[in-house]
Amino acid sequence: MQSKNKTVVRSMDVLNLFLTHSRLSLSEMVQFSGMPKTSVYRMVTAFEEMGFLEKDEEGNYSLGLLFLQFGQLVSERLDIRQIALPVMQRLRDEVGEAVNLIVQDGEEAIYIEKLETKQAVGLFTKVGRRSPLYAGACSRIILAFLPNDEREDYLNRIELRPMASGTITDKTKLLPMLEESRKLGYTLSRSELADHTCAIAAPIFNNNGQIVAGISIAGINVNFQEEKLPLLIEKVKSAADELSQKLGYVEM
Repeated sequence: MQSKNKTVVRSMDVLNLFLTHSRLSLSEMVQFSGMPKTSVYRMVTAFEEMGFLEKDEEGNYSLGLLFLQFGQLVSERLDIRQIALPVMQRLRDEVGEAVNLIVQDGEEAIYIEKLETKQAVGLFTKVGRRSPLYAGACSRIILAFLPNDEREDYLNRIELRPMASGTITDKTKLLPMLEESRKLGYTLSRSELADHTCAIAAPIFNNNGQIVAGISIAGINVNFQEEKLPLLIEKVKSAADELSQKLGYVEM
């Protein structure tokens, strides 16, 4: 094991002490961890500077507010997943295609839930997969509904790289597509993340009207012929609207 990996493991050993203790002194951390005092001191000092630990007037340490922020993010995403799963199952059964639930994670989108199609031929995606916000229906629906300043800042910084034959790599083409998605309430993509595939996505909003996730159906291109699109779009938008309502969103 590399030395820096050992350091990470030892650092986690110190933080794990707070799973069973609300407050600890430096001496107690040394005693419980069995590590040299100088090593523990360096770790604790770094954790305090980063906001992972807080020190009170008596010199005791407790977990910092940064953990509360991380915990809130995880809680929100898990709640979305739990709320979404029954709706996703119904949507999958109605349309016969794979259903994805995606949230934003920095400059990427990440799949937090996936229901496979029951058809013999489908797409390979998995929970934890990441994609750039500009590529693929579910990723791009998040980008489309970001606040204007966030979206512009992202587009100014990002380079549009091809992922498959249909990836949009021209910003002059991408911008009107984002505006159209905001107006219509959905996004359609073809061969953007993988060739010969198609996806339809719609946005999910919270009680503050902010986009928190995207839901999509995805499959092979031949299953998304033009005459089928209106019904498929209606189904995806309806599922997204239902989830938004469950999160407290009220359309103005």
